[in-house]
Amino acid sequence: MTTHFDELETRAPEVREGQTLLALRNLLAQGLTRLPALAAWLGNPDPGSLTDRQALAKLPVLRKPDLMEMQAANPPFGGLADADALKGNRVFMSPGPVWEPQGLGIDPWQSARALFAAGFRAGDIVHNSLAYHMTPGGFILDEGARALGCLVFPAGIGNTEAQVDAAKWLNPTGFTGTPDYLKVILEKADEMGVDLSSIKRAMVSGGALFPSLRQYYTDRGVSVLQAYATADLGVIAYESADSDGAPHPGMIVSENMIVEIVRPGTDDPVVDGEVGELVVTTLNPGYPLIRFGTGDLSAVLPGASPCGRTGLRIKGWMGRADQRTKVKGMFVDPKQIAQVLAKHPEIARARLVVSRSGDADTMVLKVEPAANASPETAAVEATLGSIAKLRGGVEIVAPGSLPNDGKVIADERDYSA
Repeated sequence: MTTHFDELETRAPEVREGQTLLALRNLLAQGLTRLPALAAWLGNPDPGSLTDRQALAKLPVLRKPDLMEMQAANPPFGGLADADALKGNRVFMSPGPVWEPQGLGIDPWQSARALFAAGFRAGDIVHNSLAYHMTPGGFILDEGARALGCLVFPAGIGNTEAQVDAAKWLNPTGFTGTPDYLKVILEKADEMGVDLSSIKRAMVSGGALFPSLRQYYTDRGVSVLQAYATADLGVIAYESADSDGAPHPGMIVSENMIVEIVRPGTDDPVVDGEVGELVVTTLNPGYPLIRFGTGDLSAVLPGASPCGRTGLRIKGWMGRADQRTKVKGMFVDPKQIAQVLAKHPEIARARLVVSRSGDADTMVLKVEPAANASPETAAVEATLGSIAKLRGGVEIVAPGSLPNDGKVIADERDYSA
């Protein structure tokens, strides 16, 4: 699949970066006056100062607990949604509760280009088995497919036999839904003696697409790619494939989004390749989320995709960044480890390992020295105890020896014994 959705996908990276940051400055120049709650949260920044990622990184990260608090104080959207954008639109509720307004225009969650990369084209009949109830899941891919010119059957979730019956009559060429539910439908169709070989491609989201499951679909003649999406942001990144339908490494970040990877417990970007929390800035004028912390772990992949798209690539979903851990009845938070590092610049990286000795919890802070530095374990132990209010040891380890998995706190206690 070598064709592209539009010319935006093949821009030179420096051109994309400049145009995206310019669009962000223009968005905030208009939006901050209309959305005083957003301006207050960001600290009333000068939009004109956001000329590079270093300037953007000075703004605070908005995480889900912050958003829920703002919405509870000023329901339903915390003052972050443009009132004019809500007219004649939809509103959704995700667990929390968290309220999400639908964006503006066609394909408001930017799923059309992800579907295009997966081989969907105008004229396809799409069987959409994502939920349409309360949350925006079903609508995210529904709107994108219709923007491409596809005919969409809004199947939703459950009632599998009825879904098979519908597919028997419609002969869909494409499927959208969770990674595992297409298998449920295909196996039910086998039981019912229904031929669903019309389904040739699928775009899945909302769960893990394990290699064995992808191979199952390949063996049945279905090319399956995945999109990484959230209710708040829409499609953040998506897979592309070669001419045989085999996926290329990583996931391509959607256009009109700025993705950063920050160290868990801080708002500070990490170097490319290091695992950290995925933070996203959208250019949605109706609901601009600036440096929104997803709580998900990922990392930047070097270079451009073999498909010719030049956008930033990430490794996809790699787990959750929330590593708050209870030790001896008290919570230790990644932010506290970040505070220890801030007081000890002689430390490059650190990882708190929690384990058990007999029936007692223990913790050891493993630290990699900065270049030409020699951290003093006693001093670091004192800082750790002062900040965490718990006693813990410190172990100096070789530079580069700590795993690159985004973990600041590793809970290695065995609860089965």
